[in-house]
Parts: sequence; structure tokens; C-alpha cells
Amino acid sequence: MSMTELLKAILLGIVEGITEWLPISSTGHMILVEEWFPLNVSPEFNEMFLVVIQLGAILAVCLLFFEKLNPFCGRKSPKQKNETFKLWGKVIIGCIPAGILGVLFNDWFDAHFYNSVVVAVMLILYGVFFILLERRNRRREFSVRNFSQLSYPMAFGIGLFQCLALIPGTSRSGATILGAMLLGVSRTVAAEFSFFLSAPIMFGASLIKVLKFIQSGVGITTNELMILIVGSVVAFLVSVMAIRFLMGYVRRHDFTVFGVYRIILGIIVLAYFFL
Repeated sequence: MSMTELLKAILLGIVEGITEWLPISSTGHMILVEEWFPLNVSPEFNEMFLVVIQLGAILAVCLLFFEKLNPFCGRKSPKQKNETFKLWGKVIIGCIPAGILGVLFNDWFDAHFYNSVVVAVMLILYGVFFILLERRNRRREFSVRNFSQLSYPMAFGIGLFQCLALIPGTSRSGATILGAMLLGVSRTVAAEFSFFLSAPIMFGASLIKVLKFIQSGVGITTNELMILIVGSVVAFLVSVMAIRFLMGYVRRHDFTVFGVYRIILGIIVLAYFFL
């Protein structure tokens, strides 16, 4: 693998690791990175790579929240273990809507909406939503401040909001965090629950892309395999830092700055592709 392709893989891993967890749309950033630094790979591998690289990001969630998500941790009391099982139940319920719609319509949404105009509009639209919602939240107390207060119907409702992320540029974490806060969930719980919902959904999406790549009959070269490994490892390492940053940030601040950033990025995407 050439040094140029190695640097591109590292760059894509960095972008994925940051943008997958912050509510700023990984798709919007990937469109720009692909435009400026395209990988020298087959179209089939490139499509698979941009999804499977998320596995590295998933491992960061598993590492950072291992104890919270592990019901068999010996240090937990029976009550805490029961709460962990309930948390997993809420995660599963929250994944059902996006899991069903993703399997049925993901390719259709990509074929009809994966373009710079849609991505830019969604970036700007949800940026405005974040700003308006946070202005409303200044005069509001959140009713859900821990996972024991998060009901199963609320988890399903957040899962419905996650379906909005099928439209490129929306941001999966952005949609779930917005939905959770609209339902009265605090920023910290909303962000963590967004992370937990991501693991099954992203793993399933990666598995589907790998199977489709295999069915396409296109072989994977040694260089492409190295690109996949490097990108995934970098995405994992950067994801660890991004998640820690976001959890520390939301304890002291709101999401307004991300709304402003989304609007600026959306304008940049429109300007680049049309001007």
C-alpha cells in the first residue's frame, strides 16, 4: 500500500471516529473527504468500506461502556444487574424501528437521497432544530435523568427518531439525541442511549454490506484489506477520544454549537458543489 493511500485511510478513520458520535453527520463529512481525497479502490469495496469502518467505532462504545452494558459484572449488585438487563431490553426495543426500515429501504434511501443537495439541506435543517430546541430547553426541566427513568415506550419513540437517519446528512446520533430530548430525556442520558442504540444498528449494517460485497463477486486486494484494517483501527482510537469529549462536554454545555457547525458545513457543501 502506498503512503498516499495509507494517509487517506488514516484521514477517513479520523473523520469517521469524530463524526459518527458527534451530532454533525458523518455522511456530510465523508462526501467532502471522498471528493477531495478519493481512495484508489473498486467502487464495490469503497461502498463497503464506508460502512464497515464503523465497526472500529462500535468497539469504542463496547470498551468505554463495558461495565455499564455488562450484566454479568461481578461488582454489580443483583439490583444493578437487573437494571442492566432492563437497559438492554430498552436498547433492543429502540433498535426495532430502524432495524426493520433499514433492511427494507436503506438501499432505496441511498439511491434516491445520497447526494450533496439532500445532505446539505439535512445538515442545515437539523442544525436549526438543535438551536431552536436548546433555546426551548433553557426554560425546561428534563423528566428523565437516568436510565431507570427511561421507559420502554420512550425507548421505542427514540428508535423511531433514529429512522430519520436513513436520510443522508441527518446524523444518526443527531436524530436520536434530538428525539430523546424532545421526549424529556436529559442530554447525558440521550447521548449515552444514542451510543448504545448505535452498536446493534451499525453492526447489522456492516454485516449486510459485507454480505453484499461477497455476493458481488468482486475480490478484495491486499491493499484494500490494509486500507480497511488501518481505517477501522484509527476510527476506534479516535472514537474513544470523541465519545469521552462529548460526554464531558454535554455535562456542562448544550448542543447549540453543534447546530451552528451543521449550518456552516451545510452551506460549505452547497457552495462547493454548486459554485
